[in-house]
Amino acid sequence: MLESPQPTQTHRVALVIQYLGTHFHGWQRQKQHRTVQEEIEIAIATILGYHVTLHGAGRTDSGVHAAAQVAHFEATGFIPPHKWATILNSYLPPDILIRASASVDNRWHARFSAAYRRYRYTIYTQDRLNLFVRPFSWHYYYAPLDESLIQAALKPLLGKHHLAAFHRAGSKRSHSWVEVQAAECRRSGPFIHIEIQADGFLYGMVRLLVGMLVEVGSGQRTLSSFTQLWKEERREEVKYAAPPQGLCLLRVGYPDFPFPKEVWYDTLPKFVTSQESLVIGQ
Repeated sequence: MLESPQPTQTHRVALVIQYLGTHFHGWQRQKQHRTVQEEIEIAIATILGYHVTLHGAGRTDSGVHAAAQVAHFEATGFIPPHKWATILNSYLPPDILIRASASVDNRWHARFSAAYRRYRYTIYTQDRLNLFVRPFSWHYYYAPLDESLIQAALKPLLGKHHLAAFHRAGSKRSHSWVEVQAAECRRSGPFIHIEIQADGFLYGMVRLLVGMLVEVGSGQRTLSSFTQLWKEERREEVKYAAPPQGLCLLRVGYPDFPFPKEVWYDTLPKFVTSQESLVIGQ
């Protein structure tokens, strides 16, 4: 009996991915550490019988979550691209979920085709502990935080700036230019949500930035000194990064995206109350 011919045509599959970062050493594959990229690559290899490289839209740090990370890989075979999400979820651990999968053009790239990335950082300001809030927020109760000061500190960041002050050592990126497209500070009762959207992010940028914003919101640093610090690129004064568990990659935007909005746009539930919000940008 003749064997059935093996498929040789390659197609590109895009994934929308959620993960709880608590027990991961970030997105990018590392030796001797558990990472999101490696877990998904292992699952794909188990299905296909050979290794593939998963290309992500961005690299989240150890302990950071993602509500709608985007990645793609090349595959040969008879599995329809839209079926990959269901199949992969049966192989993946419970702290990773594929929201959807779809076929994309071979010129489409999860990283290089992206128009923006958006992160949300959540701060919990009540002094009483809450077990269900702790894995997804920074419990900051040492001093009152004024969200209007944080809002005012964010406003000058809109636009294209050289943000070397918020660039951690160890990055291979050759420059620190970032175009900040939107920045929001919203309070809802004891919760403060800070959202930053940009064309790309520097290594460790959001956590370093939030650490400094908390200094402004608590009155430890003036608005003018904060703005002067990053404009003068005084990296040596930025010594503290906000904890990773409060940070989540909220979404990645593309000019041409095969997924409906409900799959990727706003899939991270908020800790909220009925109090008013403060917003900057769109």
